[in-house]
Amino acid sequence: MWTRQHRQRNTGRLIVPTLCAAVLAYFGFHAYHGEYGINSKYKLQARIAELQAQLDTVKERRVALERRVQLLHDGTLEKDMLDEQARRALNVARPDEVIVMIPSATN
Repeated sequence: MWTRQHRQRNTGRLIVPTLCAAVLAYFGFHAYHGEYGINSKYKLQARIAELQAQLDTVKERRVALERRVQLLHDGTLEKDMLDEQARRALNVARPDEVIVMIPSATN
């Protein structure tokens, strides 16, 4: 009876580790670059900080405007504030006044 002698090949031993490495690489890539990945988290945190700064600016402006509106309410009407607002709205000035043009801080 004839017997064949087979040499053990190493390729069979590498199939499972190669597949595992490929699966781990796939999930690792998406864990970092995916929609809910680590990189997206940092981008969202930066966007949150930017929007929070804008919100703080808008809140400060709103408080300033509310203070100015409060001066124009009935009972606390100040003649200087009313005069200033009317002149600004109508774009007029008295002949004896000096006008100083200051660039606005708001965009």
